[in-house]
Amino acid sequence: MRCCDVEALWDEMREGIEPRNDHVLAHLRRCRDCQDVYQQFEGVAYCLSCLPVVEPPRSLVPRILDHIKTSVRTKRAAATPDSLALLDSPLGMLAVGWRDAGITFVGLAPDSDFGVVSAFVGRRLRRPVRSAEPPAWVRETVQSFFRTWRVDARVLDDSGLTDFERAALHKAAEIPPGEVRSYGWIAREIGHPHAARAVGQAMARNPLALFFPCHRVVDANGALHNYGYGVAVKALILRMEGYRASQ
Repeated sequence: MRCCDVEALWDEMREGIEPRNDHVLAHLRRCRDCQDVYQQFEGVAYCLSCLPVVEPPRSLVPRILDHIKTSVRTKRAAATPDSLALLDSPLGMLAVGWRDAGITFVGLAPDSDFGVVSAFVGRRLRRPVRSAEPPAWVRETVQSFFRTWRVDARVLDDSGLTDFERAALHKAAEIPPGEVRSYGWIAREIGHPHAARAVGQAMARNPLALFFPCHRVVDANGALHNYGYGVAVKALILRMEGYRASQ
């Protein structure tokens, strides 16, 4: 298990998926690099605990209350289920989610059982989903992608992404079909030259795989590296687009 895998597991643990906890602990016991990072965090936590207690200014309270009200409104909006359907594609069955604002999720269905798929997508989006018949524009977007290997970003809803994730994934969408770029290239292009690792994390959390083509992002040596649906699938998609490793 690689350290990047542990980061993905921590994300799942924050979402309440507990069975993976023992995997993280087992990795931590044998991975020296992770132990060093953990000790650094412990050192920072100790230093913070030694700081004197400072009373917050009175003006902070109204700001906190406003933040709470905004957060409540945001959570209520997020509680509205996304629509979800399973669609056939040249890669197999795709799970496609959408809202009025656009498509919110696309990825290979992990199972033929809709209950399993909806639970998987709900965890990824961190909000509920419901079965629905896909409208014509959703079907056409999927079909068009496999004809052109491109998608109009205006039909995508990326509101659930952070600013950094949005910048990284939109930059990935600028990579022409059949070509690849490195994580470091994306980091430099979006103005964060030392954030190649963070770019990799953004690719791993991409809820719109294919449409934000993280399969076109490789490591500095040109190796395909990781992919949420497996390196073999990543290689297959690139071959379908016309990519040849000798390039």
